[in-house]
Amino acid sequence: MIRKLRSGEYRLYSRKVDEKTGKRRNLGTFDTRAAAEKHEREVQYFKRH
Repeated sequence: MIRKLRSGEYRLYSRKVDEKTGKRRNLGTFDTRAAAEKHEREVQYFKRH
């Protein structure tokens, strides 16, 4: 899940909500949406292999 921040950057959050905090985990902040999408694909690949 990618959200745009007020600063204009994009932050990648985990899809599931963390049980302990009740929030989504921050998986990185990126300057462009394309960079965030690329990292999201890398995360999904890593989780499956």
